[in-house]
Amino acid sequence: MESPDFWNVHSLTLIEMAYEAGSRERLENPDGYGTRTGVCGDTVEFFIMVDHKNCLSSISFDFDGCVYTAACCNSVVRLALGHSVDNVWNITPDMIIDYLQTLPEDHYHCAELCVGAFYLALTDYQNKQSEKKS
Repeated sequence: MESPDFWNVHSLTLIEMAYEAGSRERLENPDGYGTRTGVCGDTVEFFIMVDHKNCLSSISFDFDGCVYTAACCNSVVRLALGHSVDNVWNITPDMIIDYLQTLPEDHYHCAELCVGAFYLALTDYQNKQSEKKS
């Protein structure tokens, strides 16, 4: 449970991203899947779907972790959805930290965890595309 200060010290963006539940979903047959467990013990899974223009048409995630991990997962979705696979490789943990504005320094690893799991989903997608071509 968050302290009463949580609501007063964080940006509206971080609070919205921490409690947004619309992208929390497990997909059965995603085009790309990635999972990663962080040093803190939190686990994140990303599921991506890519359209015929090579753009991310759907991104969902599931996680077992803290509100900061949830905020970082939702931020990845917000920054990546609708963009091309090639362009979303440019998303970095620093971009997530900047987007959220008030992510505590001792939770920067949450941004690294989420971006890492997202990269694994992108890698899985690209590997599947390579297999189709060979």
